[in-house]
Amino acid sequence: MSILEVPAVLWSAVPAADPTPAPVTLDEAAKQAGEAAGWVEQNWSTWLSTGLRILLILVVAVVLRHLVRRALTKLIERMNRSAQAVEGSALGGLLVNAERRRQRSEAIGSVLRSVASFLIMGTAGLMILGAFNVNLAPLLASAGVAGVAIGFGARNLVTDFLSGVFMILEDQYGVGDSVDAGVASGEVIEVGLRVTKLRGDNGEIWYVRNGEIKRIGNLSQGWSTATVDVTVRPTEDLDRVSTVISEVGENLAKEEPWNERLWGPVEVLGLTEVLLDSMTVRLAAKTMPGKSLGVERELRRRIKRAFDEVGIRIVGGLPAVPAEDAPADPTASMAPPSAFASTTSPQSVAATPLNPPPNLTK
Repeated sequence: MSILEVPAVLWSAVPAADPTPAPVTLDEAAKQAGEAAGWVEQNWSTWLSTGLRILLILVVAVVLRHLVRRALTKLIERMNRSAQAVEGSALGGLLVNAERRRQRSEAIGSVLRSVASFLIMGTAGLMILGAFNVNLAPLLASAGVAGVAIGFGARNLVTDFLSGVFMILEDQYGVGDSVDAGVASGEVIEVGLRVTKLRGDNGEIWYVRNGEIKRIGNLSQGWSTATVDVTVRPTEDLDRVSTVISEVGENLAKEEPWNERLWGPVEVLGLTEVLLDSMTVRLAAKTMPGKSLGVERELRRRIKRAFDEVGIRIVGGLPAVPAEDAPADPTASMAPPSAFASTTSPQSVAATPLNPPPNLTK
């Protein structure tokens, strides 16, 4: 036998593998089926209880979320209806206008609905994970770390959002109010959770982030004050001026619509300035929020008309007409004195002819 024939002999001595698996006997199949049935019989109650618990958690969470959101929506709609019912009346002006009430209620409702959904569904998710025997401690720790990181990264956004929530809840200002926010001032046209929109005096719109507002001055909350200064000549009778102004204020308080805009009598506060050619009388009145400018204009118009009727002159009017003509000046027709009337004046000396020397006359 040659060397080349040895491997063939060895390979022929190794038995070939059978490509078909060995047949499973009935006893082995019955044994495996019994083990599976026992395992299912042993765990089916656990699976059923876990599934029913998860299903119950989901059903309760969805129903509770729906009920809470529906209750909040009904509450917001009731607030809007109550605001529209008093719109246009004195009570409506005392409270807030309908647009301001609507935006404030919608913002509060949006925040409450989002918070309620987050709490309900988040709690349901944690309960479902607990039903699967998942250890929640690492998950909560990771969520806490992620929340801190996101808070540091978006701190400006979080600051704006939280500031907007507290501004709306505390009703610091609303739509239609005239406010001074430090960085901008004007009339509020929209209040959001992140940005407040203001309409400036020239018509421009200011977008102010709620987190940048460090102090706020609301010129339309509670009540306003209408202040008018009347400047007359110092020769006028002060008691007479005060009486006329008081009558104007009483007549204004009896007429529509000023009787609703005035929340108090027109008071003459007295003199604020006394000069050689004028004196200033100040009067003030408590008015409806945001209506002080209109009341001031109407008071000025009525005071001017009343002063014209009684003959009280306001500083800056027409000059007074003299009671009688002043005597004529006797020197008005006389010519001014001439410089040549004096012989010693420079003009006379310059005009005098020179006398010739004595040697030239011989």
